Amino acid sequence: MNIWKHFKTITYHKYLVMEGCFKVGLYRQGIFHDMSKYSPSEFFIGVKYFQGNRSPNNKEREAIGYSSAWLHHKGRNKHHYEYWIDYSTESIDGGMAPAPMPAKYVVEMLMDRIAACKVYNGKDYTSAAPLAYYSKGRKRAPLHPDTRRLLEKLLVMLAKEGEDKTFAYIRKKILKNGKR
Repeated sequence: MNIWKHFKTITYHKYLVMEGCFKVGLYRQGIFHDMSKYSPSEFFIGVKYFQGNRSPNNKEREAIGYSSAWLHHKGRNKHHYEYWIDYSTESIDGGMAPAPMPAKYVVEMLMDRIAACKVYNGKDYTSAAPLAYYSKGRKRAPLHPDTRRLLEKLLVMLAKEGEDKTFAYIRKKILKNGKR
């Protein structure tokens, strides 16, 4: 069984996100990032569909048509843009629409993407990997325009300038002054 392998994978991912969050001053978010992955409804699905080279949620989706673990996860973790989908008061039909994410959660989402790429790409990771992964699903991602602008700005900066410069920019410009 894959209990130990899955536990090590999610814990290493959590550690990498925590490390990134700490570098930009998001201590609380770093500590509490993805705690729901240890809950039975997410953990045991992760064990069942563990592969080691991609999210078990994708495998569960392929197996049964949806991911129960993901549905549980996205509703409890504000660093996922899906958390911020709500009924729109601005649309005529009151349909669903993305709400703007607070900058601190966009930054945590960036750290989450960096960590996921490091975990699944291993020694082949580059600072361009998170942008490349995001670009594959960009058109399908229902992000608020402000959220999209900030996330893409940070992903491009990361790809071009690396973690040190991007994290310094986040600390000094995004989180300190609240600017986008």
